[in-house]
Amino acid sequence: MKYTKQNIEKQRKVLSSDKVRKNSSVSLFLFKYVFIVSIILIVAGLGLGVGFVRGILKTTPQITKNSVHSKGYITTIYDNKGQTIKTLSNHDSNRIYTPLSSIPKDLQHAFIAIEDERFYSHNGIDLYGIIRATFLGIRNQSLSQGGSTITQQLIKNNLLGIQPEKTMMERLERKIKEQSLALELEKIASKKYILEEYLNAINLGEGTLGVQTASQKYFNKDVSDLTLSECAVLAGITKNPTRLDPITHPESNASRRLLVLQNMLDQHYITKSQYREALRDDVYTRIQKNAAASTTKKNTNSYFEDALILQVVKDLKSKLGYDETKAYSAIYSGGLKIYSTQDTAIQNIADSITSNPANYPKATKVALTCSFTVRAASGETNTYTEHNLLHYMKTHKLGNSLVFQNASDAKETLAKYKHYIKDKGAMIIDETSQPTIQPQISLTIMNQSNGSVEALVGGRDLKTSDLSLNRATTSTRQPGSTFKILSAFLPALDKNHMTLGTVYDDAPYNYNDSNRPVHNYYKGYKGYSTIREAITQSMNIVAAKTISDVTPKTSFDYLTKLGFSTLVSNEFTSNGNVYTDITQSLALGGLTYGVTNMELTAAYASIANGGMYNKPVLYTKVVDQNGNVLLSNKPTKKRIMKSSTAFLLTDAMKDVIAKGTGKDAKLSSPMAVAGKTGTTSNNYDYWFSGYTPYHTASIWMGYDNNTNFNSENTHKKLWAKIMNQIIQTKSEKTKNFSKPSNIVKAKICKESGKLAIKGVCDHDPRGNCIITEYFEKGTVPKQTCDTHVAVEICKKTDKLANKKCPKSERIKKVYIVRKNGSHGKTADTKFLLPKKYQSNSCTMH
Repeated sequence: MKYTKQNIEKQRKVLSSDKVRKNSSVSLFLFKYVFIVSIILIVAGLGLGVGFVRGILKTTPQITKNSVHSKGYITTIYDNKGQTIKTLSNHDSNRIYTPLSSIPKDLQHAFIAIEDERFYSHNGIDLYGIIRATFLGIRNQSLSQGGSTITQQLIKNNLLGIQPEKTMMERLERKIKEQSLALELEKIASKKYILEEYLNAINLGEGTLGVQTASQKYFNKDVSDLTLSECAVLAGITKNPTRLDPITHPESNASRRLLVLQNMLDQHYITKSQYREALRDDVYTRIQKNAAASTTKKNTNSYFEDALILQVVKDLKSKLGYDETKAYSAIYSGGLKIYSTQDTAIQNIADSITSNPANYPKATKVALTCSFTVRAASGETNTYTEHNLLHYMKTHKLGNSLVFQNASDAKETLAKYKHYIKDKGAMIIDETSQPTIQPQISLTIMNQSNGSVEALVGGRDLKTSDLSLNRATTSTRQPGSTFKILSAFLPALDKNHMTLGTVYDDAPYNYNDSNRPVHNYYKGYKGYSTIREAITQSMNIVAAKTISDVTPKTSFDYLTKLGFSTLVSNEFTSNGNVYTDITQSLALGGLTYGVTNMELTAAYASIANGGMYNKPVLYTKVVDQNGNVLLSNKPTKKRIMKSSTAFLLTDAMKDVIAKGTGKDAKLSSPMAVAGKTGTTSNNYDYWFSGYTPYHTASIWMGYDNNTNFNSENTHKKLWAKIMNQIIQTKSEKTKNFSKPSNIVKAKICKESGKLAIKGVCDHDPRGNCIITEYFEKGTVPKQTCDTHVAVEICKKTDKLANKKCPKSERIKKVYIVRKNGSHGKTADTKFLLPKKYQSNSCTMH
């Protein structure tokens, strides 16, 4: 355009025309309208946004320092030396809380470098990180590019919880809550507190929560001992604990570890030499070795651990008022420290010997238990057990016992039974079956000085489940002759002023309340016998006579004080029957329900402990996560018998092993040892309870379902093997049982229990009857023997010699005489003083 005067005037006229002015007014109106509407929309959008945010914040929980503290932690069980033997957790508690001071700086810096490099400078929200994450999200068409600070991750893990976010609105809502709470948390908590809680909360794969548990899992070491390379491995897991698992995906974790180390170098947390050294570390080979070793460890609780858990649950309920749920929750997620009494060395010995098949009879068999839920054609549902199986077996002539020669026979019979059920038109909708090796075993080993249970074996063969049948603590079995010591001879010596030299006649005898005869385990009778001999040779008749004199009620009271909880005073059944253990058969272990191994061991431990009873304990204390002692299990000694009684019983039970029924339990060392055998009359149960000056142990062997068998003295041999190895492993010095100062010796006649007469008692036709016996001071007999009588016989007339009979014609003979009040028929009748020598004297001289 040429800017001449003419052209300019022409353009001015055009611009000032009515048409142009009209179009300009319309354009200005439209612009104002659009601008105003835009402002209104922006303001409305801001209002809605503010309202939306306010609505979210109203549903956001209040935050405190405690609210972000992890609630579930691993409970650790320690042995009596303070070594970890077991950790307990549930799905949300596999963590061990560790203070930041015990977490190496390299590990702290590794997480900060890869997860939140401006952690120490931001106020809970990293704006630069958010902008960067948003940009990457737009570029990659994804809103999952991160940007969360460590503070936000802590809130997500411990306060808001990890929940699925299906829509963009849900993800936006979660981010707003996280950022709001992050700002609040940073106002009330220090960076140190936030980092400590975060490192104890994060999921690091393989079911581990927190850096301490992960360190033990992957490297088998405490977190404080981690190297820089190992720190980088753990920090690399967090982004994706499954895909970056260093055991299952070492290559992926290695790439992430390289990035962690590079970030640490770039952010000046490490030097180049540290960086190069960490890169050279063959860390994944170590991880694989640790993983291989951990798979060989059993996850199922041991019998000791099962019993320990139950005892802690019981005490939490009775002493602290916990209910069942709270007690178990405390154990499996409360981060408790349970200090057990288990001696790991002794437990390993017990497990090794009792699990070795070579230590058992060759004719090992299998018992079968089973349960079926069956739906009949009519729709009715019933449960069948092994009792139904046994009925089927008997009906179809497949056998009369649920004990099979081997597991294959058991499975074959079970399969036939299942076909039988199905052939009747029924459907099996659920089933469980368990073949169990037989005979079974139980063992308890205690430190008698304080009641600590050092080892438990609740059965042999593989243990496949927690809190299963524990034959040492929950199974009750008839104790047999082990009860003679506790029920008959203990109260006899302790209260009835009897002695080891007290004599009873081992002769035919019936129980007082019936015509039922008492039988010995051996054939025939041994005649006049001392209590020491009755203990050594396990004489049933002498024990029955002794408890009769003691009275069953006195015996029952002693047994109750000795901690037996399964005895029955009077029990009335629904059909009107009355059961009681206050009977004469108590002497031989004939009980309504039987006893547990652990309670029997504790009773014998009281004898070994000089008459002081300690209730068996499986832990010394339970400490909570903050170091407070919740439960304390200090020994509570209680005197049950005199120390002299304990010594006398111990000395007699030394003879049981030296020359009596327990010879198979003799030790290979000169260590002092005492004990008592026990076998039920039907050969269902075999026991040996004994002790050294250090440990008391009881072993039981039998079939779970009461089957007659011959143990071949296996239980005694096992007991000796275990005690021998304990003595050797623990380097225990040989010593004898301590003798109280009020124990004295005296020579007595073993046929009468009274002071021996020299020249008479030592001339018994069966041998010398003079023995040296221990007595409590004040109980030594004052009367001389009245069982033996010496007579002079005239050779010529075979009658009693008189004063006129020449000395050369006299013969001296010793006989026994019948005791006044003796029960039953004297066994040694051929040695009784003949009637012809009782009154008729020589008539020739």
